Amino acid sequence: MPGVLVIEALAQAAAILAFKTRGQKPDNKSVYYFVGIDDARFKRPVVPGDQLLLEVLFGREVRGLGVFSARARVGEALAAEAKLLCTLRNI
Repeated sequence: MPGVLVIEALAQAAAILAFKTRGQKPDNKSVYYFVGIDDARFKRPVVPGDQLLLEVLFGREVRGLGVFSARARVGEALAAEAKLLCTLRNI
């Protein structure tokens, strides 16, 4: 699994966590944007048959940007980690 897809999976998990934290449900008028990534590290490849476990922690919100710490594991081995920046916008 390419690293960009691992990061995408972590960003989607961060969006779900953000909605749950706010007590909101996604609707047709809200979009959660992946704004940026910091300190991305890829520790091991993810291959077919691996079970990817995602762990996302909400850090803080600064000027409408949510900062998340995210990790992807295969078993106990760390596959990737990053700090994700996301924002919720109404359309």
